Amino acid sequence: TPPPADASPACSACEACPNRRDFVRWSIAAAAALALLPRNLRASPPRWITSRDGAGNLRYPVPSADGVEIDRSNEVILARTEGQIAAFALSCPHQRSMLRWRENDGIFQCTKHHSEYSPAGVYQKGRATRNMDRLAIRLEAGEVVVDPDTRFLSDDDPEGWAGAVVPVP
Repeated sequence: TPPPADASPACSACEACPNRRDFVRWSIAAAAALALLPRNLRASPPRWITSRDGAGNLRYPVPSADGVEIDRSNEVILARTEGQIAAFALSCPHQRSMLRWRENDGIFQCTKHHSEYSPAGVYQKGRATRNMDRLAIRLEAGEVVVDPDTRFLSDDDPEGWAGAVVPVP
């Protein structure tokens, strides 16, 4: 049969082309299948919107509750725990492998050698030899401001590392 008059030249309106009803059915089936995936395998939208100021600092809304947020695009971890907020580098201090948050266990873990850290970035076990690297942080105009270029290493600057937190407002 010849294609309908309104068919595009690339489409011959054959049986292989899905109609609108089939497309909707497939979309619903795909959404249902996605809902069955474990949470850690699903892509989720960012929980905050970050911006950079003129000095290259990152600005985040103050976390509303204890927990961990990971900004992969800027390689920053923001953790609120025990009345304080800290910002960490996303890489493990041992060999710069990415850290992941194991929510069920309440720990950070290195993806390469499995070193473990508390939510406050304190080394617990594994091959690493120090705490997670903290980033310079401050509160300003109701936002958390992080300087991703200023790191505090717990073994080189223990006072700087300990002070790189802000109280929850």
